[in-house]
Amino acid sequence: MHTLSNGDWTVFVIYFIIVASYGYWVYRRKHNLDVSSQGYFLAQGTLTWWAIGASLIASNISAEQMVGMSGSGFSMGLAISCYEWMAAATLVIVAVFFIPVYLKNKIFTMPQFLNQRYNGNVAMIMAIFWLLLYIIVNLTSILYLGAIAVHGISGISMTTCVIFLAVFAVIITLGGMKVIGYTDVIQVFFLILGGLVTTYIAVNEVAKHFGSPGFLNGLSLMKSHAEDHFQMIFHKDNEHYSDLPGLSVLIGGLWITNLNYWGCNQYITQRALGADLKTARTGILFAAFLKLLMPVIVVLPGIAAFILYKQNVFHSQMMVNGELNPDNAYPSLLNLLPPWFKGLSFAALTAAVVASLAGKVNSIATIFTMDIYKKAIKKDATDKQMVTIGKIAVVVAMILGCIIAPFMGIDKKGGFQFIQEYTGFVSPGIFAMFLLGFFWKKTTSSAAMFATIGGFIMSVILKVLPKFVNLAFLKGIGFSTLVLQSDGATKLYEIPFLDRMAIVFVICIIGMYFISIKENPKGDKTHALEVDTSMFKVSNGFAVGALIIGGILTALYTMFW
Repeated sequence: MHTLSNGDWTVFVIYFIIVASYGYWVYRRKHNLDVSSQGYFLAQGTLTWWAIGASLIASNISAEQMVGMSGSGFSMGLAISCYEWMAAATLVIVAVFFIPVYLKNKIFTMPQFLNQRYNGNVAMIMAIFWLLLYIIVNLTSILYLGAIAVHGISGISMTTCVIFLAVFAVIITLGGMKVIGYTDVIQVFFLILGGLVTTYIAVNEVAKHFGSPGFLNGLSLMKSHAEDHFQMIFHKDNEHYSDLPGLSVLIGGLWITNLNYWGCNQYITQRALGADLKTARTGILFAAFLKLLMPVIVVLPGIAAFILYKQNVFHSQMMVNGELNPDNAYPSLLNLLPPWFKGLSFAALTAAVVASLAGKVNSIATIFTMDIYKKAIKKDATDKQMVTIGKIAVVVAMILGCIIAPFMGIDKKGGFQFIQEYTGFVSPGIFAMFLLGFFWKKTTSSAAMFATIGGFIMSVILKVLPKFVNLAFLKGIGFSTLVLQSDGATKLYEIPFLDRMAIVFVICIIGMYFISIKENPKGDKTHALEVDTSMFKVSNGFAVGALIIGGILTALYTMFW
């Protein structure tokens, strides 16, 4: 039943009041302490480690995961968890090697890094590019997938859901990063609590359906009734191999996706750039531990939904215009929850969407204000003017997101895969540009431009290559795994996007190397950053935490290989 009871609405209204009241209190308490632009956009020096860690997770976990990744769990199973578990390892790397470079060189935005390391042209091009990417791909995806979920649970129209989520996020965002960071702690609490409740009830529903109630019985039944959904590494004959191509998830393109997302992404790194190194590292390590928990909240429900769907429990709810839509898995599960619990999970889902929207639109406003408006439009802008422009940018970006979202075709492809693939067109070049910019002083601006523009062009070429290249040639160079038999005819699939990212990344690195060596053989024509090995030394506590994460990941992959 696509409605919420009075009890459900009571729970949700309580959540809304708590978040809004706490956000207003933080705003009033912190506003008079720092009215600077860096205080507004970065909450410089005011976020604790637990607020940073919670904000990282709240900004990351959204409809993309709650809806999109649950849908992927429905389709392909536990293997999609590699994005979450790999992120835990990636966060440790970012905390050790990336954050110290940013903080030591007083870098607050990603375009600022590019300007400081390369030149203003590279920075401006990438600032405009990031704005387009964040609005057209990320913001619209979060809005649309979130609206699908809210509509599926409450029955409210899609348009109303989009507007409601946008307005709620704008209210939080206008308070600045301080309000976002501290309210994210509450959002994460609701997200995890509601998510765990949903997982427990979903798994128990499987157990009850087969006449053996109990959570542990449900897990055992899920594994026996969907054994193929509990494999982390796909073989070449798996229908989802193009999304998760075997060992590439461990040694290939998935590292590029994660390192670029967590280490070179304004939307994420912004949470830690206003803190000191110890606080930032501790917050990031806390986020890494929370990432280990995320598949329990977002993937297991998807697998439970798959089993129940096969048993015709909510077959009709999974269908859209006569076709199966895996992204309906999570909303369909929430409709199985009893009153009050449904409201709690609804609040958790809304918390995830709103927190992610707030973080994304704040990053859009930060880049526009600090890297475009301040540098190209009004160079003498005061802090007060920059904060005002930032607030206007928040509202304009959200309006654009609401207008564009219905036309992006997000419902034609799994929401999670939609975001990963389209950001994958640019991730290899951006990551190559950042990586060499960090650690190789000879890297030149021309090399950075090659990676940025050339990387995108190469990604597009490899995307369409199989449609134009002779089949025998592809088999000859090692792409025979992409050739499958379908109804007696040979069917050619495109290169998996994770493999495509790895190929483009390697080409970008090689191209950047030769361009830089030719232009700058002595390494004396670049704006090298201040980097020394002592920056990468970590505390004993951090080292222990990192080792624990490594051990847990090893155990998980050993169990579900």
